[in-house]
Amino acid sequence: MTILAIDQGTTSTRAVTVAPDGTVRIVRSIEHRQIYPRPGWVEHDPEELMGNIRACIDAAGAVAAVGLDNQGESCLAWDAETGQPVSPVIVWQDERTMAETDRLRSEGAEALTLARAGLPLDPYFSASKLGWIMRELPEAAALARAGRLRLGTTDAFFRQRLTGRCETDPTTASRTSLMNLGTCQWDPDLCALFGVPVECLPQITPTTGDLGQIGSLPLTASVVDQQAALRGHGCATEGDAKITFGTGAFVLAVGGAKVPEPGRGPLPTIAWEIGGKGPTYALEGGVYAAAAALNWARDLGLFGEFDEIVEFSAPPAISRGLVFVPSLAGLACPHWDRRARGAWLGLGLDTGKTDLVQAVIEGVAFRAAEVIASFEAHTPLTQPISIDGGMTRNPWFCQFLADTLGREVVISDEPELTALGTAELAALGAGQTFERKRAGKIISPRPQPAHWNETFALARGLVQEFGKAPVDVG
Repeated sequence: MTILAIDQGTTSTRAVTVAPDGTVRIVRSIEHRQIYPRPGWVEHDPEELMGNIRACIDAAGAVAAVGLDNQGESCLAWDAETGQPVSPVIVWQDERTMAETDRLRSEGAEALTLARAGLPLDPYFSASKLGWIMRELPEAAALARAGRLRLGTTDAFFRQRLTGRCETDPTTASRTSLMNLGTCQWDPDLCALFGVPVECLPQITPTTGDLGQIGSLPLTASVVDQQAALRGHGCATEGDAKITFGTGAFVLAVGGAKVPEPGRGPLPTIAWEIGGKGPTYALEGGVYAAAAALNWARDLGLFGEFDEIVEFSAPPAISRGLVFVPSLAGLACPHWDRRARGAWLGLGLDTGKTDLVQAVIEGVAFRAAEVIASFEAHTPLTQPISIDGGMTRNPWFCQFLADTLGREVVISDEPELTALGTAELAALGAGQTFERKRAGKIISPRPQPAHWNETFALARGLVQEFGKAPVDVG
């Protein structure tokens, strides 16, 4: 059976079909606008996204079932009766609620979010964004009083418009900071903490199964894009891990049937819930700026084309005392420090553009290594770690990453891993088997001086201290 995967991501919506023999074909890809109404705010147009999804479905032709993946923490509000949005999509990158999460943390509320949802207080997650909608948008509050408001992540909005059922799945709900990880249900205390009416939230149903009809097509899977990518990488056994080097670097590792211990390192989350068999848990962590840091460097004019930076004649920048900390949007796992900002340290009069770019690439690898080390403190990871994303097309980066991790990495042969994972889950939801093995190029690590990691950690600590300093703008 041919499966259609709709990959609704941060920058585009893609329709990808997977044939019974495993052939993957991109049917259509449509980019959408990135809207920046104020510094730190990032929005999408809900109707634009909805129109792109429908266009992708229409372009697919004859398929047996559909799977949908979504961009995780992005969320909005809409009218339950008409399905019309009453807010923009507030994107996962948005920082408008930083003051609110800081306030809640100062009041000691983070103990509750860590214990119930397994998540720290951070604008990244959906709960504070949904609370902002309730406080700041009068139309949303009026609809809530009338019993007509729906609040949720983008998947629930798409699914109501496509199938008539306002539902989400545990992988997506686990990214809100409103779901109790132990029960996989909305937690009334968490909802009260953020000011989100629990009755306005979608029903939580399994990741796979009978999820409704999109016209004549059954929807049989709905999942967060990063969990879909985890499955697409072939990760299914406890300890299997992947890193996707996209806008950010997203690290996931498969856990087991028990909720991982919460903490301020890797975050416990849901990998998937296949049918009614109960959830499989996972650990999640990441780097907020990976390819985003490299694109930023290009926009500064440090290089023109990406093929200019696939090799360097000079030794690693860090060996020459030059370090870049890629905290351009703060530090994610294991520090969870939104106030940190990016910096080069060790600049000299002899530092050139190429040196700066080389340091940026190295900085992403060192941050990924910090994340993996925090995972290893919780659970042993299998080898090799599977990697994908735009930065993995750079062989110099991939080798430096393996060296910095001190372990093998494998670059997948298949570029459409998110869609492939979504299709695999959709096939399972339709009662079909879907067997695959990991395949790709294995890169073995070379010895790397241990003090390089220490040098990077020192630089990162300095950046964090600078972020705590008050700034006089008077």
